Amino acid sequence: MKIIIDAFGGDNAPLEIIKGCAQAIEAHGVEIILTGKESTIREVAASNGISLDKMEIVDCDEVITMHDQADSVLKTKKNSSMAVGIRLLSEGKGDAFISAGNSGALCVGATLGVKRIKGIKRPAFAPVLPSANGYFMLIDGGANVDCRPEMIHQFAVMASIYMEKVMKVKNPRIGLANVGTEDHKGTELYRESYQILKNSNLNFIGNVEGRDIPRGVCDVVVCDGFTGNMILKTYEGVAAVLMNEVKNVFATSAKGKMAAALVMKQLKDMKNRFDYNSIGGAPILGSSKPVFKAHGDAKARTIVNAIGLSKSYVEAKAIDEISSSLK
Repeated sequence: MKIIIDAFGGDNAPLEIIKGCAQAIEAHGVEIILTGKESTIREVAASNGISLDKMEIVDCDEVITMHDQADSVLKTKKNSSMAVGIRLLSEGKGDAFISAGNSGALCVGATLGVKRIKGIKRPAFAPVLPSANGYFMLIDGGANVDCRPEMIHQFAVMASIYMEKVMKVKNPRIGLANVGTEDHKGTELYRESYQILKNSNLNFIGNVEGRDIPRGVCDVVVCDGFTGNMILKTYEGVAAVLMNEVKNVFATSAKGKMAAALVMKQLKDMKNRFDYNSIGGAPILGSSKPVFKAHGDAKARTIVNAIGLSKSYVEAKAIDEISSSLK
């Protein structure tokens, strides 16, 4: 299996990206196509003792930054590492594409470059996040600010298939993010979406409030992209603040440091559970071929896990099942 990687996407590129690819070749038995400036890739690999065996490099001299417009991937920066990776995937040169770069540009590339699954109204950004008793998928995480009820239903269908086939969650529970659990709550979009989901074949458990999402009451939280991005950013922010506060409790006094020594294993386990590196990446569901977004601050471990997820996504033939579900 060949996985295409944007070597210049993210804050720690290209070193952490190259390092993660080298580790993934050993861990997952894949071949890698790196897109980016070849001379820099080879220089960084040589100076850090990283083998480029089983890695093909496709040379390109542009990079899409976080400040570029989303459509730059198709217009002004067609020779960027992201644009070239998208093009290689669409041409069948690889089985999946991963980038830690500009999220908006990646969504545009997945939608208009790779194209949508036939029948899908809009692809959606679908991060998997930790909860009190496991993980849940949030869809849409920000790709579609304005949605219609049929789009919400498609998001739920795609997420259910992904969670079952890739994350191995049996009969995933679908919850609709809302301001109350009653079926009449929310805007017209959410009231109509509720009725469609209720009458579907999905394992729909009803509306879920924001406070219940971290408790793990469902396996998929479905919503429009505006709401989803607010949930995502708030979730990340609160987690970061809480982890920092816990650290301060144990680090600011001698008693705290002694107490930390007694519970160090539990603290590390908690930190690992809420570390985005352990998940790897978020799929852009609805794209006709696997496209994954890794965190902008991706480390080597993030890339290893993202490659593992993309491999599982391809092997599960989840895109074929999504396509079949629309017929």
